[in-house]
Amino acid sequence: MINRELIRLKIVQLIYAYYQNEGKAVDVALKELDFSMDKGYELYRYMLNFLVEIRNYCVGRDEARRQREARTGAKTDGVNPYGQLANNQFLCQLSDNLMLREYREKVKKDWAEEEVHVKHLAQVFAESDFFVAYLNAGDFSYDADREIVRKLYKTYINGKDDLDGMLEEHSLYWNHDRDVVDSFVMKTIKRFNPDNGAEQALLPQFADNDDRLFAQQLFAQTIKRGEEVRQYIRQHCKNWEFSRLAFMDVVIMQIAMAEILSFPAIPLAVSINEYLNIAKMYSTPRSSAYINGLLDHICKTLREEGKLLKERQSSDK
Repeated sequence: MINRELIRLKIVQLIYAYYQNEGKAVDVALKELDFSMDKGYELYRYMLNFLVEIRNYCVGRDEARRQREARTGAKTDGVNPYGQLANNQFLCQLSDNLMLREYREKVKKDWAEEEVHVKHLAQVFAESDFFVAYLNAGDFSYDADREIVRKLYKTYINGKDDLDGMLEEHSLYWNHDRDVVDSFVMKTIKRFNPDNGAEQALLPQFADNDDRLFAQQLFAQTIKRGEEVRQYIRQHCKNWEFSRLAFMDVVIMQIAMAEILSFPAIPLAVSINEYLNIAKMYSTPRSSAYINGLLDHICKTLREEGKLLKERQSSDK
């Protein structure tokens, strides 16, 4: 689940913090990197469990409706939206998922603090145009149930600021991971198969051990080659003094060059484009264009000097 896009993002955050906290040991910083990646995977399971909590709220509300109808004799016409959410086949399978149950037992979180958000989103789901159209269509097959949950998540949870405060209370790392994690939650929803029942596998933390090693090596190489890379940047800062560069821009370029010099199998375009995207998120509006030009100029010089071994045809993980 933790792909190289998220790894690069985390390394930018941690390298920035590393230089802001002078005297921090590299081994301590590496432990922080591992901790940060673990927190990213925890957020993935947390967001899946958030859907389970929305269903649990709907189960309770539907049960209250049934008891009220039994007591008063008054029956509600049509399909009850909360009852249909409670009986949604995908959400039922997700609730029974063994890997997610293990997560809940391990963290032993008290979901009471999320009650307001759970209640609000359950209501938003039930009253949304998407869900009303789904109810009116009357197709309550597994595929339809799974697709309506994916659509509701994409529309009302994915990237929405409403949950940021709550997530930040759990972990300061989580808000930085939201975009990537939300995309993997939606990918997980699409991957669910009713034939797998409670044993449906969630996405693993890493596709393979290479990605964890990539994170550790990139972090270490960024520190180890720091002065070498900054010297390249100094030499190619045309019309701009190195000391006047935005510190975040220097960090982004330092990591990008460490990757370019240390991982020849990753295409040059991949390395540069990944860090340009990060610059658009974390630095000034003009930083991306400036970084692109400077990295391109450095790489041309290094290639002419025979110091750049980038292979253009290999693919990134």
